[in-house]
Amino acid sequence: QLQLVESGGGSVQPGGSLRLSCAASGRRLDYYTFAWFRQAPGKGREQISCITFDDGATYYTDSVKGRFAVSRDEAKNTVYLQMNNLTPEDTAVYYCNANTWWGPGTQVTVSS
Repeated sequence: QLQLVESGGGSVQPGGSLRLSCAASGRRLDYYTFAWFRQAPGKGREQISCITFDDGATYYTDSVKGRFAVSRDEAKNTVYLQMNNLTPEDTAVYYCNANTWWGPGTQVTVSS
């Protein structure tokens, strides 16, 4: 069993920044690729970024490339998503995922 808990969501104005955290526990993390998904109101869940915990290889979907950065802290067993230059289109519930495990999600709202 792998437990994932997201934090760091909130409300921000367009152009602002947030950093999401995903604290993981329960298993050795270097076996996993950690992914960030988001689900906007009325839309399906989409994968926006991922990182392999052992070597730090990353992936970004085009809509966040150049604005978001995923990283991990091996000592803290935590994966981060730094989100810059946020727009209202980034409003969604953001989820951390690894294999079949999901966190409960954290709400991000971008509004003026």
